[in-house]
Amino acid sequence: MATLVHTLADHSDDVNYCAFSSSCLATCSLDKTIRVYSLANFTELPYSPLRGHTYAVHCCCFSPSGHLLASCSTDGTTRVWDTRDGRMLVALEQPGGSPVRVCRFSPQATRLVSGAADGSVVLWNMQSLMLYRSGNVKDGSLVACAFSPNGNIFVTGSSCGDLTIWDDKMRCLYNEKAHDLGVTCCDISSQPIFDGEHGFRYFQMASCGQDNQIKLWLISLTDFLGVELKYKCTLNGHSAPVLASVSCLNFLQMTTGNILHTLSQHTRYVTTCAFAPHSSLLATGSMDKTVSIWQFDLKQPCAANTVENESKVAVEAWSEDDVSAWLCAQDLADFVGLFKRNNIDGKELLHLTKESLANELKIESLGLRSKVLQKIEELRMKVISASVTAPDEFLCPITRELMKDPVIAADGYSYEKDAIEKWISNKRRSSPMTNLPLPTLVLTPNRTLKMAIGRWLETQQKHSHTA
Repeated sequence: MATLVHTLADHSDDVNYCAFSSSCLATCSLDKTIRVYSLANFTELPYSPLRGHTYAVHCCCFSPSGHLLASCSTDGTTRVWDTRDGRMLVALEQPGGSPVRVCRFSPQATRLVSGAADGSVVLWNMQSLMLYRSGNVKDGSLVACAFSPNGNIFVTGSSCGDLTIWDDKMRCLYNEKAHDLGVTCCDISSQPIFDGEHGFRYFQMASCGQDNQIKLWLISLTDFLGVELKYKCTLNGHSAPVLASVSCLNFLQMTTGNILHTLSQHTRYVTTCAFAPHSSLLATGSMDKTVSIWQFDLKQPCAANTVENESKVAVEAWSEDDVSAWLCAQDLADFVGLFKRNNIDGKELLHLTKESLANELKIESLGLRSKVLQKIEELRMKVISASVTAPDEFLCPITRELMKDPVIAADGYSYEKDAIEKWISNKRRSSPMTNLPLPTLVLTPNRTLKMAIGRWLETQQKHSHTA
């Protein structure tokens, strides 16, 4: 199920964290350094190790594009590095100078969050590299953080055991006592679940704790500002505090909670683990000063069928197997053999046209060509919306997603038609934006906005073809 393929032993002290981009692995340590490796051959990049922190480095993370790397330290700073040449771009000082334990980029990389030992949490503006908003949890140190896939909310975990949900304006939306002895980490799945019957949207989240447990949760978005954290189940199997999300010692099947496999390589506590986003690699870091790289096979669909939240860089990095998994997920499994014979990887997939499907791949049926092309166009649109920040007026205030069929409600705001209809069908007669009563439930198509969104999408698609 999992094979050890490489061991990195360059750090001179405990490894605290590891993180993947589509092409690199970053590790950080008590030895004050961050090391960056190429996934092609696991060799250290020329500019590595990154030095600048004056005390232990607790966490590191890549931006979605992989062009930026953030690291945070006991020295009270969160530093941002350019991964193309290793330059340090900025050292962001935590208010009060408290040791910074965790940092995370938002999915659009417009924000960076940092959490510290004094309970302070800061949102940094990545355009200006300045403080945007800050807040505090009521008790404990901040040790964990995770963003929702759309970036509208994020969750922090504290050493006193609380999980706190914040919005992107740093308003505290919900707080829950999750682990009696303290939270150690948390992570949110990339795929939302929509409850069509009730109009709710859920995100699945896992949290780990000093109580030896992994807990699964559902974050429900019940209305425009209504957020709730619902306990789902507990996964047992560890005999000591769980220090890394989706445990690096036990593979756990999320549908049943059963242990699938146990990895035994490190000689001391395992402190961190990370799955590579577009390959079957797992990295585990330990107090034994090493990082183990594992090749695994969970006999489950490849990450390619979660493309709704992938960037252009990520899709272009897909292998032929990733494309095959994507075809299966789109009910196009009959074309797997054809695409493999023609060596269609992610980059080639994005550039397929009606002509190339007919003339080069020899798909004779007009109906089948149209079906394949439609799925490719949908993928391109998802790539564009994931890799480029759309103007705020193009996003539905309820779903915060790009609108396809915008309508104007009686409050004067435009919404995605399905979203506002679900809102109204749940017997809500108030505006999602103002919370005031709607004088009428009539919805008027906003054709002008629809055309503007269409033109913007066409422009982005042209840029993606020429990039």
